[in-house]
Amino acid sequence: METLKQNSNVLLFTLEYPPAIGGVANYYGNLVKYWPDGEIKVLTNKNLIKPHWLFGLWHLWRAIRKFDIKIVLVGQILPLGTVAWLLSRLPGVKFNYVVFLHGLDLTSALKVPRKKKLTGKILAGAQKIMAANSYTAKLAGEIVDKGKIVIVNPGISKNIGYWILDTKSLILKYKLEGKTILLQVGRLVKRKGYDKVLEALPKALKECPGFLYVIIGNGPVISNIQYLISKHNIQNNVLLITDVDDSEVNSWYELCDIFIMPARNIDGDFEGFGIVYLEANAHGKPVIAGDSGGVRDAVIDGVNGLLVDPESVEEIAQAIIKLGKDENLRKKLGERGRERARQFNWQAQVEKVMKALKR
Repeated sequence: METLKQNSNVLLFTLEYPPAIGGVANYYGNLVKYWPDGEIKVLTNKNLIKPHWLFGLWHLWRAIRKFDIKIVLVGQILPLGTVAWLLSRLPGVKFNYVVFLHGLDLTSALKVPRKKKLTGKILAGAQKIMAANSYTAKLAGEIVDKGKIVIVNPGISKNIGYWILDTKSLILKYKLEGKTILLQVGRLVKRKGYDKVLEALPKALKECPGFLYVIIGNGPVISNIQYLISKHNIQNNVLLITDVDDSEVNSWYELCDIFIMPARNIDGDFEGFGIVYLEANAHGKPVIAGDSGGVRDAVIDGVNGLLVDPESVEEIAQAIIKLGKDENLRKKLGERGRERARQFNWQAQVEKVMKALKR
């Protein structure tokens, strides 16, 4: 599929784009959504580089020639960055390219000597480098001129005035009256830290017996989650929900007392930002976050939540107990979080990109 809007000289070149699901696809979908009308095109297709990346070279060259593209926004450093870098070196093809980096895309490339060398060339040839978080910006700054790097965090699109919330039906359905709800939302993968929360929960329950840990999501570690629930005999204190729509997720955000996600770095796979922290903050809820990857861009310890060592079950348990016992602290962090979430709107993030390009 090609999505090509008219009257534009900026092209987004990406393999991940809505309706594909995921943080990167969502990032680019909102980048285009909030870009001024008629000023950007999108070239996206999972088949852009099949059966060989050289096909991507042809697709990009055709779009540049046909629509007089001046700037290409590269969504994936490998392989699309290779395509843009090579094409920019051909005589008679004049355009600048900008590379977007999210985290795992860069760390994966840096692990292999051949790919690391190629990555350095691609970044050196880029007009600008847009890093989705400060941690990735730091990594990129070790191999390329830091003056090229601009941090553009993901934005948040939530507008509380338009939410349809049905917390009463959830309270009745799951018998939540009197419960202190600890919520986690996201794909069920190891680096999100579900296992550590489940290990910490028995200790937290000794201090705060009213806790209910609500997990919303699905993914490859679901069987391990179910095993840990049984192992620690906490079936009455954990609720696992694998299929909900956005409206119900919003209702859970509104209903919860604390949001938690002790994300950790596993062999270069880390949380690039953690938009879910700000989504919880937008509902006035405090968060407990793993101090790893790009999380510090979203969560400031003691301002909108608590940062913990994501490998420490003890620290996670103590953070849960601390917020569980102190309603005033929960309210203070939640209100500060609500204010902070408002700063991360997509209009502001797109303006950062456009300002960098004009420079």
